[in-house]
Amino acid sequence: MREPGIYSALVLAYIGDAVYELYTRQRVLFDNSDMPAYRLHRKNINYVNAKAQSEAMEVIEPLLTEEEHAIYKRGRNAKSATVPKNANLIDYRRATGFEALLGYLHLSGKHDRLSELMEAAFDNLNTNLKQEEETHGKKKTN
Repeated sequence: MREPGIYSALVLAYIGDAVYELYTRQRVLFDNSDMPAYRLHRKNINYVNAKAQSEAMEVIEPLLTEEEHAIYKRGRNAKSATVPKNANLIDYRRATGFEALLGYLHLSGKHDRLSELMEAAFDNLNTNLKQEEETHGKKKTN
């Protein structure tokens, strides 16, 4: 396998997207084991969109080492060909940096560190989503 640092930031983000998607799907399933698949999918969307990943990055950024922060910045500053129409540019770039960091950690075999950061990000988002549900008196899973 090649050294993870030689991959482009967008390739790292490509891998990081898959890693985080699997992590969030498992957590949503474990927390809602009786929920039908379509509702699990709808709930998971709340964790993997650009805005949520940007918020997750705000939580974990103070926890990053210098090396991890450099990888995040590489991803954040990478020029992608498109920006999804449902995301603003700042959130999208921060989310790309978040995914690049996760991809780098995965490919580097730093699975304990990867789990630590994903857990911190997910738990914070989960708390925020629960507070939002209570405030608005509705669930965001439909």
